[in-house]
Amino acid sequence: MADHPLQGREVIFELQSIGQYVKITAMDTATMTEVVIQGPATASEAVLKANAARKLEYILRKKGLI
Repeated sequence: MADHPLQGREVIFELQSIGQYVKITAMDTATMTEVVIQGPATASEAVLKANAARKLEYILRKKGLI
């Protein structure tokens, strides 16, 4: 199985609780690309970060950066 596309890259996550929701920001430091998603406050931090990382990977692929 191939390595994860974001493996070896520095990704910064920020989680901000807003009532019943959590705003998750993920930023790739190499390209300064940032994505934002929202999720339920009941979801685990690992799930929220994984979803943000998938969106970041999608955007980086779309822009041809990975």
